[in-house]
Amino acid sequence: MKKLTVSSDAPGERLFMLGNEAIARGAIEAGVQVATAYPGTPSSEILETLASVAKELGIYAEWSTNEKVAFEAAFAASLSGLRAMASMKHVGVNVAHDPLMSASYIGARGGFVLISADDPWAWSSQVEQDNRFIAEQGYLPILEPSSVEEAKNMVVDAFALSEEFGHPFVVRSVTRIGHARSDITLGEISKERRKGYFEKDRQRLVLTPAGARYNRPRMIKRFEEIGKRVNTLSYNQLKLADGAKLGVIASGLSYSYIQEAIKWLGLEDKISVLKIGTPHPLPKELVVKLLSSVPEALVIEELEPFVELHVKAIAQEAGITVKIHGKDLLPVIGELSTSKVTEAIAQLTGSKLPVNFREIEKLGGETAPLLPMRPPTMCPGCPHRASLYAIKTAARKVARDYGKDVVPIYPGDIGCYTLGNLPPLESVDVNMCMGASFGMANGFARAVDVPIIAHLGDSTFFHAGIPPLINAVYNKANITMVVLDNSATAMTGFQPHPGTGYTATGDETAKLKPEDIARACGVKFVEVIDPFDLKTATSTIEKAIRFEGPSLIVSRSLCTMIELREKRKRREKVIPYHIDQDKCNEKCEACIKLLGCPAIIKEDGKTIIDSSLCTGCGLCAQICPYKAIVQEQGK
Repeated sequence: MKKLTVSSDAPGERLFMLGNEAIARGAIEAGVQVATAYPGTPSSEILETLASVAKELGIYAEWSTNEKVAFEAAFAASLSGLRAMASMKHVGVNVAHDPLMSASYIGARGGFVLISADDPWAWSSQVEQDNRFIAEQGYLPILEPSSVEEAKNMVVDAFALSEEFGHPFVVRSVTRIGHARSDITLGEISKERRKGYFEKDRQRLVLTPAGARYNRPRMIKRFEEIGKRVNTLSYNQLKLADGAKLGVIASGLSYSYIQEAIKWLGLEDKISVLKIGTPHPLPKELVVKLLSSVPEALVIEELEPFVELHVKAIAQEAGITVKIHGKDLLPVIGELSTSKVTEAIAQLTGSKLPVNFREIEKLGGETAPLLPMRPPTMCPGCPHRASLYAIKTAARKVARDYGKDVVPIYPGDIGCYTLGNLPPLESVDVNMCMGASFGMANGFARAVDVPIIAHLGDSTFFHAGIPPLINAVYNKANITMVVLDNSATAMTGFQPHPGTGYTATGDETAKLKPEDIARACGVKFVEVIDPFDLKTATSTIEKAIRFEGPSLIVSRSLCTMIELREKRKRREKVIPYHIDQDKCNEKCEACIKLLGCPAIIKEDGKTIIDSSLCTGCGLCAQICPYKAIVQEQGK
């Protein structure tokens, strides 16, 4: 029997899938022809999955330079009659916010779906951010799955609904949907392949003030029609229990928690439940039916009280006297869980908890100290560690010329190098969003007279670093900008970008270089360094900091993970370093205190290098004052 894959046209068969793979499968079944994205956890696997089968299925898949471009490219395909999808993490929607607000005014032609992968508890993000509020602002309907399989099915339906109403649709995933795994029933793959055709309609498509005034009432009318339709969608389900004293409204993944909680408490036939698959617009008719049947209700949702506020508004408008709970019993921070939901329901029903969750938490609290602390850190041999060490060393030299109390400022950015904020490197003083390191450096240059050295990665440079670089040139900002170029979007899974020379589907393409772009933008001091040549790198960065005006350094060295993979393919041995204990001063610990490389450890009171972790980068050997670190020979 042929092995099933994400591209198998085998309706009814079951396949074990990652949630993001299921979302991609939904797009495949719907006949998506254009898929765009910018990598960002927890959304990256969606486009990766589509790219892996794009040529086989006739799909155009691209890693765009940023989320704004991804949205615009997919939306243009929709306006040309093709089914198109843009996927991104929740904060990526901020980057796409400008065209997003206009798209709902214009409407869709071919089905257009935006995947917003939200991240409760900010597992891989700088903020939690609930994008349901962005959707509300933009008159964008949301489908929110409660399971991996429903995520697949919702994407299929989102395309159909988008075309039916001529309007963009959003599917809101969360980390525990995108990164969960489940058996999925495969549906039929659409064989339709449309030829794009753009129909000119300047009155609708050209958003001048007159165009906006023309489109807005039509947008509102479309949304009102969608609001009527959601009452009949299968994703919104109302189950009324006879004599129920409590009604529960569960949105998205919360519905999975409520199912388990009710079973735990033995309340299967005693609580009325409204499953919400469209938090915006809410199925108002179903909400009214539930609220009219119970004296008390509980709204369960992750992050902000979005559904709760709208449910309360519906109750007020309908004149229904019912006590509505939500964030008074459930946290507004982080992810929900079956235990948290169970406790809330137990409190309202007077039910006995099946287990004492507090005792379990105490047990965990007593056990946790027995486990070794494992703070996140850059990989052994990471070139970013060498770059950040060189930056700080050079900056301190320059700072001494300013005066003894001068402390350089290191604006940081989003990527692996954000981990440089931790000891011992401590080389990130402020970190907000992609590209903000260069942008904020512009402002620091006007506020304080100290060395300002901002850094970001190569993918981030192409994403959001070029405009603030141009701003620095135009406004003559005295700052140093460092591009940490490891030839990959490393933190999200080594996806390609404009500087790698190949596309999402592996085709060769133009390889852009940050140094060429910087020179073209008018930066006068531009140098490329190898961060593992520590002496030269430090000297070059020092010259850049001393340069009057904007300067740019490209610190280029291949991501260690990629380099190790390539060495394995070539069957090339990695020659680690070791510490000559006869030369080592055990009280020194410079290699540990200055670098924090995971391969350098203390064992039986001695500083040693774990040869299984060492990548042979040699950075530690260059900073050892006793020349005690040497490369193993003859291995």
